[in-house]
Parts: sequence; structure tokens; C-alpha cells
Amino acid sequence: MKLPSTHLKAISLDTISLDRSALSLAVSADIDFDRFADFAEPLAAALDCTVRERQWGADRHQWLLEFEGSQLWLNYEFYGNICWLSTERDADFEVLEYLATLLQPHLRVN
Repeated sequence: MKLPSTHLKAISLDTISLDRSALSLAVSADIDFDRFADFAEPLAAALDCTVRERQWGADRHQWLLEFEGSQLWLNYEFYGNICWLSTERDADFEVLEYLATLLQPHLRVN
């Protein structure tokens, strides 16, 4: 699901951090677990990703995203207040590196 560009300004991130060993891109932001979609949908749109699947449980959201043929998992765990994008393929780490550059303009300036 792609959103109009007017929704892109809704994203405000504190930090982003790549971890090659975990094949992940951590995202720190003010995220409300009960309104996760209000954060995740504009994030997916800003990354030009398509949402393929949405799963959630008592303390976790997990969405399957697709970016130009690469499958990525967007995860959020309530108790740790941890949000990250991950891939299962080493070759797709370059995709996470590229997506990190797309997130740079959404970082809050302190």
C-alpha cells in the first residue's frame, strides 16, 4: 500500500543504525504500539516499499515489506521499544544500506 507524498512528513526518527552481522537496520522513534500502522505505513511509503503482510501479537508487530524484489521484515517489540528492518539474505544488506540513506532526511535535528 503506497501513501500519498503528503504523509511522508509524518515520519520523525531519533536515530537509525545499520548492523551487518544481524542484517538489520534499527530505527529509534516515538512509536505507539497500539497505533503502529500510523508509524509503519508512512515509513514504508518513504522507503518506497510495498506492505505484503501484517502480523501482530501481544507485544510485537511484524510486517513483511517488499522493495524492488527484496523481502524485508519490519519488526517492533513493545517491551524493548525496539524497531528494526531486517533481511534473511546477506546479498540484501545493500538494500538496507540504501534504505538508510532514504531515512536520513527524516532524522530529528537536536
